[in-house]
Parts: sequence; structure tokens; C-alpha cells
Amino acid sequence: MKIAVVGTGYVGLVTGTCFAETGNDVTCVDIDRRKVEKLANGEITIYEPGLEKLFLRNLKEGRLNFTTDLEAGIKDASIVFLALPTPPGEDGSADLKYVLGVAEDIGKLLTDYKVLVDKSTVPVGTAEKVHAAVAKNYTGEFDIVSNPEFLREGVAVDDFMKPDRVVIGTSSERARKLMGELYSPFVRSGNPVIYMDERSAELTKYAANSFLATKISFMNEIAQLCEKLGADVDMVRLGIGSDDRIGKRFLFPGIGYGGSCFPKDVQALVKSSREVAYDFQILNAVMDVNEKQKLHLLPKVRRYFKDDLKGKHFALWGLAFKPNTDDIREAPALYIIEELLAAGATVTAFDPEAMKNVRQAIGDRINYAENQYDALKGADALIIATEWNEFRTPDFLKIVTSLKNKAIFDGRNLFDVAAIAELGFHYESIGRKAVTQHNK
Repeated sequence: MKIAVVGTGYVGLVTGTCFAETGNDVTCVDIDRRKVEKLANGEITIYEPGLEKLFLRNLKEGRLNFTTDLEAGIKDASIVFLALPTPPGEDGSADLKYVLGVAEDIGKLLTDYKVLVDKSTVPVGTAEKVHAAVAKNYTGEFDIVSNPEFLREGVAVDDFMKPDRVVIGTSSERARKLMGELYSPFVRSGNPVIYMDERSAELTKYAANSFLATKISFMNEIAQLCEKLGADVDMVRLGIGSDDRIGKRFLFPGIGYGGSCFPKDVQALVKSSREVAYDFQILNAVMDVNEKQKLHLLPKVRRYFKDDLKGKHFALWGLAFKPNTDDIREAPALYIIEELLAAGATVTAFDPEAMKNVRQAIGDRINYAENQYDALKGADALIIATEWNEFRTPDFLKIVTSLKNKAIFDGRNLFDVAAIAELGFHYESIGRKAVTQHNK
């Protein structure tokens, strides 16, 4: 099948590469000439484990192509995916200007039947708006399909190649058949392709991400309660996660969720609810809890340093919003950095993948280390903001000899409390007993 993917961001590049991997001819279109040149020359523009190998293989074999020419890109395609950004507006709503702008442009170029697929996360009713945008300039046959993505950054290739479900929103039998053929190689093990109307498909994506964000915020509130009641959130997590009605996933407490999806999608669903005069109280609370949770470590840090952070220097492990990505959008680490700098402290940070993006975002307001241990040199304490695997079993002797104080503030509960107590650290985490030592 010949496929076009308009937009080469995270979703577009993963989508195009994975469709090429199953033998389709894919042309990816983007207005960013510099990015297109990089991709066409074999330089991948995002970090996602496992993607580069597939990208290079399909590029070499000619199944994956890149262009800035929209007309040429969609000319021979039977299915055109719109994988365009939908940034949040000031009121929280998803901005559809890129999606609708490209839809209008495609309408001017169509000469035969095509299926246009909304792959971007878009509000309910967008399929109808896209249809109207195309129809401004084209009176022939075409169909609009809503096909939301459920990709987790860090494991997106596995999620795409072996999806637990594929959601296809269409009222057209012709489009349904084409989409079913396209996805058939991905669901050979029997996982379902779920067909529904366009509006239900659009809401499904928002509902899924909002529910997962709710689980995270719920556990973060339980963790705060554990701290006040003297309970251990790890034990509570195991106790409730073994109930298959609840499940084990997304029950790990921490310093809040970030990234490109959860914050934006929860916000957008709340905005959509307001537009139909519905007060989505749970999601308002989820957003409120998450904003506060990002800074949950700071009172612990202030208390240890007797509310005086001026002149203190902190090592920070982790900048990405989660491990196995370089994505720093809404990353809790950035909120922590701003608070520390505002209090007169300095920071040296290390992250395996995200330092380039942070340097572009905030410049040299902080220092960047070559590795996790260099970040510790001369620091008054260590703060952990992202649960990269390499942080889980560090050389504690190097930590002891580098830090001025044996103090760790762990926003991701990486270490065993009893074991770290034996090492003589002052250790505070989320929802667990604090191991207290006096600072020097």
C-alpha cells in the first residue's frame, strides 16, 4: 500500500517508519526543509529506543521517503495520515490550525479518492471540521478517519508493531476496509481492531490518557497520606495492584507526570467539557494534584537546609519527563530547577539523553555534567527526578565521597529505604519513611 504521513514529529516518524517496516511505501511530508534533509540523509531527529534501526533499514530499502512537497507526497497515496502538532492554546483547548490548514491544502490537491486519517490527538468533532476544510476545495469522494495513537514514549516501536488494540473511527465501509487491510499485519496475534464512529474514537484517546493521569495523581495523593500517617506507599501499591480490577501499572508514586500527552490531553478534555457546560471535577483535581506534586520534594529539601538554600549547590539526576526519552515537555525536573535557582541555589544536572534539549530551553543557567558522578562533585545534596535504569544501582561510595552532605532526595523511589539507612544517608522519597540525618 502507498501511504503518506504529513508531519515528521514523534508520532509521524514512528508511524511512517513502522508502516514501512511491514512493506508499505511511505512518504513523509514536512514543511521544515532542514529536518527533511536530515531525515533523507539518514539522520534521525528524535530519540526513541529501537526506532533508528528500523528507520535506517527502510530508508536504505527505499520504502521510506521524505519530502517538503505536499502535492508529490500525497499524489500516489491511498491513505494520508495527518500527524501534526495540536499545541494547547491559552484556554487549554487543542489548537487545530495546523491540522485544518493542511486539510485545506490537501483539498486543493486531491484528484481522486483518498482516506485522510487524523493521527494527531484532537478534540471530539475534529473529523467533521477536517472534512469541511477539505470540502472547501474538493467536491469529489474522500473519507476522514479518526485513528488515535496509543504510543508510550520509550516503547513506542513495540506499541506500534504489537498494539494491544487499534481504534478506527469511521462511518465509511470503504475506508473501514482499507484501514483494516493496512493494520492486518499488526494484529495477527488476535488483538482487536475496534471500529466505532469518529467522535467516539476521538474521545477514546482523551479518555484513556486522562484515566491514566488520574491513576498517577491518585497514587501521589495516597503517597502524601502515607507520609502523614506513617504508612509505606510501596506496601499499599502492592496491596492494591494485585487486584486485577485495578492492575499494577501506573501506580508508582513520584513527582508528577509530564510529557507531551498527559498534561495536554487532560487539559483539552476539561476544556471540551466546559464547552458543553459539563464540570469534569475529577480531572480538575488531577491537574491540581499534579502541579503541586512536581514540587513535592522542595519542602523536604528546604527543611533539611533549615529553609536557607542560598549558595547551596545541588546535583540533579534526570531531566527528561520519564526514562528512555529526550522529551522534556512539562518535565518535573524543570520546575525543580526553577525553584532552586529562585532560592539562590545552583544546579549541576545529568541526563543520558535530554541535556541537549534542556540546554536549548534554559541555556547555561545550570551546569551540565558528562556523567552522573561528575554531577555530584561539590554538591550539597543529590536530587533524583527521572528513573533512568542507570540511576537505580549507583556506586554509593562515589556518592559519599563527592557530596558535601550524605543527603539524597529521591522523587522516583529508586532505592530501598532500609538498605540506604544502613549506609548512613539522609534519604527522603515519596510516600515512604524518611531516613533522617543532620546536615553538617
